[in-house]
Amino acid sequence: MNPLTERFNKQVDQIAVSLIRQFDERVSGIEGILKLTLGEPDFNTPEHIKDAGKQAINDNFSHYSGMAGLSDVREAAAYFVKEKYGLTYDAQKEILVTVGVTEAISASLLAILEAGDKVLLPAPIYPGYEPVITLAGAQAVYMDTSDNGFVLSPEMLRETLVKEGPAVKAVILNYPSNPTGVTYSREEVQALAEVLKEYPVFVISDEVYSELSYDQEHVSLAEYLPDQTILLNGLSKSHAMTGWRIGFIFAPQDLTAEIIKVHQYLVTAAATISQKAAVEALVQGIEDGAKMGEEYRIRRDFVYEKLKQFGFEVAKPSGAFYLFGKIPAGQIQDSMAFCVDLAEKNQLAVIPGIAFGKAGEGYIRISYAASREALAEAMKRLGNYLQKQPNQ
Repeated sequence: MNPLTERFNKQVDQIAVSLIRQFDERVSGIEGILKLTLGEPDFNTPEHIKDAGKQAINDNFSHYSGMAGLSDVREAAAYFVKEKYGLTYDAQKEILVTVGVTEAISASLLAILEAGDKVLLPAPIYPGYEPVITLAGAQAVYMDTSDNGFVLSPEMLRETLVKEGPAVKAVILNYPSNPTGVTYSREEVQALAEVLKEYPVFVISDEVYSELSYDQEHVSLAEYLPDQTILLNGLSKSHAMTGWRIGFIFAPQDLTAEIIKVHQYLVTAAATISQKAAVEALVQGIEDGAKMGEEYRIRRDFVYEKLKQFGFEVAKPSGAFYLFGKIPAGQIQDSMAFCVDLAEKNQLAVIPGIAFGKAGEGYIRISYAASREALAEAMKRLGNYLQKQPNQ
């Protein structure tokens, strides 16, 4: 072994490639595998957005933009959140363009956290937050929502804030949620904001699935808690632009001025060509997400009904494109073992719930960002697998 490996940052020893990616790679080589694993839209980027990207290349937008991003894309982002969610941000002082929401998470957390800090997260939750928290020397504290329909209650939040005390530096929310698809009503958002106002904590609100909210209007936490909220959003899910890598940080001017320091040294700036395409997406394509959402709703209803028929306990998702089901009694209860067995025996890959933390054990996550035909075949394979398994 190279002796230099012992000289890495010791915090790196505490993190690993996410179980989502590990599992996906593990099963990808199985012949005939049908994967409902990764959180990526199966739609292509709308043509008018691709045309804007091509035009940007022809117009030689191949140089650095400023650190915060092009002025016109920040103006477009301000327009988008104003029209969609009633939020007002100064495009020049309160918006940063990031390399996807992943970089927005890293820049925000690394700007905030110090060794010994604590960060509260409702669980189960997307596993991309804790590694960054760990690298900063801070500690993730999970609030298990599995007995409350995967919804964080104000009482649960307050109880944890009191218990963990002044060491709590930040709270992270993600809704509509990955992995459950559950979201928050206006009343629930307002109630959480009322609790958070009482504490000097940052609130990172990851709302990247906001445009894929099917049954109710998306309400941003920033509407009720603007001074404390670092709002994250992006175009990967709403406009099927995962590979373009465009995200946004919206925050009060004094917070943005600090976060941009970290953002600069992580990436310098987002790709300029992608930023020009983002202008088109945010303005002319302001309703693109709604068109995709209608199709996702149909798929959700189909898979949800099938899972219920198979005996899964499932909280019906109101957004995103995931279903999080509790493995039926009589089946393998270890989520990783269940998913490996399913993949090997019936060539269907779904994500084990343990990938989303201890609160996710005993569950599986199914992404319905796939064609109706693929989903129909997937449910056939899942049904066949469940029927063949002896009681465990």
